[in-house]
Amino acid sequence: MPLPAAPARQDEKRTADRVEPPVVPPEAVANAALIDAKVKLHGRIIDEFNLSLIDRISADDLARQVGRFVAEHAVRERLALNQRELETFSAEVLDEMVGLGPIEPLLKDPTITDILVNAHMSVYVERNGQLELSPVRFKDEVHLLRIVNKMVASVGRRVDESSPMVDARLPDGSRVNVAIRPVAVDGPLVSIRKFSKQPISMDRLVELGTLRPMMADLLKAAVRGRVSLVVSGGTGSGKTTMLNALSSYIWPRERLITIEDAAELQLQQPHVARLETRPPSVEGRGEIRQRELLKNALRMRPDRIILGECRGEEAFDMLQAMNTGHEGSMTTVHANTPRDALSRIEQMIGMSAASMSAASIRSQIASGIQLVLQLQRMTDGRRRVTSIAEVTGMEGDVIQMQEIYRFMREAVDEGDQVVGQYRATGIRPRFMTELKARGIDLPAQAFDPRVAL
Repeated sequence: MPLPAAPARQDEKRTADRVEPPVVPPEAVANAALIDAKVKLHGRIIDEFNLSLIDRISADDLARQVGRFVAEHAVRERLALNQRELETFSAEVLDEMVGLGPIEPLLKDPTITDILVNAHMSVYVERNGQLELSPVRFKDEVHLLRIVNKMVASVGRRVDESSPMVDARLPDGSRVNVAIRPVAVDGPLVSIRKFSKQPISMDRLVELGTLRPMMADLLKAAVRGRVSLVVSGGTGSGKTTMLNALSSYIWPRERLITIEDAAELQLQQPHVARLETRPPSVEGRGEIRQRELLKNALRMRPDRIILGECRGEEAFDMLQAMNTGHEGSMTTVHANTPRDALSRIEQMIGMSAASMSAASIRSQIASGIQLVLQLQRMTDGRRRVTSIAEVTGMEGDVIQMQEIYRFMREAVDEGDQVVGQYRATGIRPRFMTELKARGIDLPAQAFDPRVAL
């Protein structure tokens, strides 16, 4: 029989009950100190510099003056910085003055596609489709709010308690969404979808494995043959990128009109007219929605209309355009499958045309949309075309579709990469007959399920 354990001594019990404070890494303390010093120095520069001269002198001269000021401050405050750290500190102070503070280097990094700020102490970035925590921090919420106001003020927007959410665009075209208190519980939330300086071509998408060459050939033929199509997918699946790539196949002599909430499309054609929505003013007036722009675009003699994202009542007008002489028009929609995409469009049309029957709406969809291209961001971060489906018409009250290509997911390898293959279903699109009459044809093996794509 085991002996009972001896009771713990009182001092041992107190030691066990005492919770040790968390150990803060020295580099975190040093980083916080530098952030504090940077923000204070920025305020001092604002007080001592002649700000009216900032726009008149060159960027190099301004950088030299800021560098000299920072070096003097480092000596005066006894900041332990080597030459490289001093140069980095000077660049950060300069970003505070003329840029967007701590996130300015992230905006300049070409490998980053998204910047997500979750309050002032947490900044995530997306590289190669994967989210990772960034070392970038803001001093406090006031510091972050100052940068946020600088962002939205550059495009004539505002954000405050009376208007706590805003969708804006940076000068370089990057799309910004901001939510602050009271709707953002833990502090300001900022989402930046970076604007690509160079649009990704279809050839590049093929290299990245988004789709296969035969699939790209079909899409090229469809765009050249003025087939109206919808690009469907979830958030961040690459819909806008695909729309840009598809637009490169449009004949240069056609007149295009683009309609967007925030201008992101980068069309390479010479004859492009761009329209952008406008939010309401402080008094709640002056709002211009996509539907009004779409109606106006029909009076501007377009050959095709490209709607950046279909999300509401404008779906009805977009469908009317596709059915009344603007074949080859394109749009994107949020949906998980091609069938879901058509269902969403039906629901959006119902929002604006309540008097139309469901059968009438579906008939309009079936006659206006010919092709649905489905995109998905996989668990490994890669974007892929998972389905290309043709809308073939109506059978009773049901819209008929047939899949032409699909991505067949098979497994996940040791590196967490999705393994799968693209396959043709063996169905030749009905619109190929019309394309052949236009002088556009594809070989039969492009649709042979036995041929590897």
